Amino acid sequence: MLKRRTNLVVILTWLLCAVGAALRADEIAAPQTRTQSFDRDPKWDGRNHRATTPEAQTVRQDFGYSKTRHAGGAKEGEIGGFITPAAEPAYYARPIERSSFNDRLTASGKLAAAGRQFHALLGFFNSESINEWRTPSSIVIRLYGRGDVFYAYVEYATARWRAGGDSPGGFAMVDERGTNKKQLRGFASNGTVHTWSLDYDPAGSGGRGTITVKIDDETAVCHLDLGHKADGAAFNRFGLLAIPKSYDTGGELWLDDVTVNGAAETFDRDPGWEEKGNRRTYKTEGVRPRFNFGFSETNFAGGERAGELGGIVFRGDCRYPEKMAYYGDKLENLSAEKPLVASGKVSLRRGVSDSTMLLGFFHSEDSMVVSQEQSSGWPMNFLGVAIEGPSREGFLFYPAYRLKGGHGNATGDELPHILPDGRPHDWSLAYDPLGADGAGRMTVTFDGKTVSLDLGREHRKGGSRFNRFGIVTTWIDGNAQSVYFDDLTYTGRQE
Repeated sequence: MLKRRTNLVVILTWLLCAVGAALRADEIAAPQTRTQSFDRDPKWDGRNHRATTPEAQTVRQDFGYSKTRHAGGAKEGEIGGFITPAAEPAYYARPIERSSFNDRLTASGKLAAAGRQFHALLGFFNSESINEWRTPSSIVIRLYGRGDVFYAYVEYATARWRAGGDSPGGFAMVDERGTNKKQLRGFASNGTVHTWSLDYDPAGSGGRGTITVKIDDETAVCHLDLGHKADGAAFNRFGLLAIPKSYDTGGELWLDDVTVNGAAETFDRDPGWEEKGNRRTYKTEGVRPRFNFGFSETNFAGGERAGELGGIVFRGDCRYPEKMAYYGDKLENLSAEKPLVASGKVSLRRGVSDSTMLLGFFHSEDSMVVSQEQSSGWPMNFLGVAIEGPSREGFLFYPAYRLKGGHGNATGDELPHILPDGRPHDWSLAYDPLGADGAGRMTVTFDGKTVSLDLGREHRKGGSRFNRFGIVTTWIDGNAQSVYFDDLTYTGRQE
């Protein structure tokens, strides 16, 4: 039920910012707030937030043990088949002794790919924590089929969703014209048989850990980033995993004569590896960018009662009107010339790499403008919080804005992390227009950890206006998050 009342916690946060900026109480009046607990559908304004396009797609997963011999093994029998990227987990894998970044891990074998497009993961992972890419606790080769070739990438992710890879120094070659320009190495995917190996050495790179992958006579090396090994990881499976993000075209991938941590598998008979979702055909709505967010009768974010705001939020794309969306409460026109506050609870249940979620103050028209401009992912006239990467840091929760005079977001090594594990968190936002010597300052607190962002000196000069509070999509496209908010308090009116 929508209530108009002052939230003392938010006002106190704002007052602390105001005192720090030496702002007198008679200069700018405190904002009037609204509180939404989502006990029932608030019927906020929305655009494209419950999308029906792109259409739901048919996912075909048909991989596992087979009596075929596509991968050139010594005997009849292999593993593999048709594998499709999808949001719903699917794998065929051998259980292994539980291991960590402190253990040596090795695997090798033969592979063959077919089909003009496919996307799959081969390597070590944790069957208990698969719900996104990059999937936590994984050391894998990502195989990406395009046309007559496939590309290979070395990737890993820690138990805290921080990830790394071999780019840009992986499978590359010198341009044939002698320009020394590096080009990604492609491997034939027309059924050609390739040899491969994966070796994780915990002592490599001075103890940071090193992953070495070979395909035929090409080698790629990936060193774990500083601090990532200390995050920990738990590996309990080796095998084939459909890349868990959104639907894409599938293709065939076959493996044979595989050796895992010294144990050989010739597949002359069914090895009885573990199966999950690998032999089925079904419809999925997890198609990029099919938005599906708004009021929900769930209770993931930790509110007192059922009912909250959230769902599946893809990055948007301002070049196409059907690829942008929002869901927000209608407000009187607000501006960045006066204070703004917001607070509530949040739960990130799923977060795919290269995804972003924005919650805050925005404009129903300015933030939805169709434009070919791709200089910033933030929509015009937005001020609020963002959940996104980079992948090497997992998912961060921090302030961001874009006004007509410029845009910005908090950076640095001390930004709060939010894990896509479904746990609820408390957060707040306070914007002080006289902070940072009059430039304006945003302060976000997440589970007691505070980060500030000063606006650019000239960024407010172009003017600003906000007439909605809620979820709005970015202007540059990407993957999806499943995220929920509850017990929201936010500025509804400025005096």
